[in-house]
Amino acid sequence: MKIGIFEVREDEAACLRQIQEELGFEALIRPEPLTLENVGLLEGCQGLSTLGQSQLNRELLSKVRAQGVTCLTTRTIGYNHIDLKAAKSLGIRVCNVSYGPESVADYTIMLLLMLLRNYKPALYRQNVNDYSLTGLEGRQVKSLTVGVVGTGRIGMKVMEELSGFGCRILAYDPHPNERAKQYGSYVPLEQLWRECDCITLHAPLTPENHHLVNQKTLACMKDGVILLNCARGPLMDTEAVIQAVEEQKIGRLGMDVIEEEEGIYHQDRRDDILKNRRMAYLRQFPNVVMTQHMAFYTQEAVQSMVEGGIHNLWGMLQGETIPGQLC
Repeated sequence: MKIGIFEVREDEAACLRQIQEELGFEALIRPEPLTLENVGLLEGCQGLSTLGQSQLNRELLSKVRAQGVTCLTTRTIGYNHIDLKAAKSLGIRVCNVSYGPESVADYTIMLLLMLLRNYKPALYRQNVNDYSLTGLEGRQVKSLTVGVVGTGRIGMKVMEELSGFGCRILAYDPHPNERAKQYGSYVPLEQLWRECDCITLHAPLTPENHHLVNQKTLACMKDGVILLNCARGPLMDTEAVIQAVEEQKIGRLGMDVIEEEEGIYHQDRRDDILKNRRMAYLRQFPNVVMTQHMAFYTQEAVQSMVEGGIHNLWGMLQGETIPGQLC
């Protein structure tokens, strides 16, 4: 049996070799995303595994199926880069992976602390031997009301970690989690927008919550609100967010993801001309901290994603029913 594995990073290689030896399959291992230009490499493959940079729309999936692929896994939690309706109609089984929520939850708390203590402007000053304190006064987490939008495994872990700081925690999720209630109170989304000093997003991207943070919802928030997004870029309307930063409606902003990050994040583009003006503009603000979609990126999470992606793919190819299979 042959499996095509695309977007393979160096940190995944050792784990992939170990799994290949364990299961005994032939592997086509490529570092680049799967595209219409290189889909022919899949000839003879029954399975395919990618990360999130491969945009698996109907046209590409049709080509994938024509090469003989019947099963597909993404080594990510998110799967908005896959057209599931097209995959189902083409007879391709699809599965994603999961990993422990600690990596993203820890990163979210780190971003919050960096923003609260003005780490970015402080670092800039230190680099030019400016050790003044004017304008760097911070705030304590304990003094905040923090809103968590989305209380799945990651959102609930964020609530758990925040509870240790002694802050007030509000939450919203269309499907409330009983366990999360020990850390905070569920409220309507409109109340969360209105009452929270800090709002952190941990919802999956769906058609219903695309641009959840927009001009209208921002207007409902407190002046100087702190926003965090370690989930998916399109949960925020970037143009509306830029305007809110400029008008100081947003006091501090932490973004590990952004709209149209595909083809930029997770790649070395030092010598290239980037075509994401909004990203370039946002990152210059002293009260904005942006990172390259790396909240998940720990040794523990990477190993879990590789193991889950390949073992799930192998199971589907053997005809097994995989828990959480998408189609």
